[in-house]
Amino acid sequence: AHSKSWDVFASPAAPQMDLIITVCGNAAGEVCPVWPGHPNNAHWGIDDPAAASGEDAIRTAFATAYARLHRRVSAFLALEGDDIITKMDAIRAIGDME
Repeated sequence: AHSKSWDVFASPAAPQMDLIITVCGNAAGEVCPVWPGHPNNAHWGIDDPAAASGEDAIRTAFATAYARLHRRVSAFLALEGDDIITKMDAIRAIGDME
């Protein structure tokens, strides 16, 4: 597995997605591509830990990013029901969790 540009998923031949969650701290201010099928989207911004400098700061930044993502994914998985549309407010609110 490797990091991919979101352009890979914006082409007409890309698999259709139901939900897009961006996590890059800068993604909320960027213009997103038009996704095939117009999936729902949420932003769970996380500061880029690679931007930290100094060994201790880098270690702390990566630990913080991991912990926030872990809490948010756990909260997402705990949501009841299968219908993404009825859960979108809750999914977006998860992005405000520390």
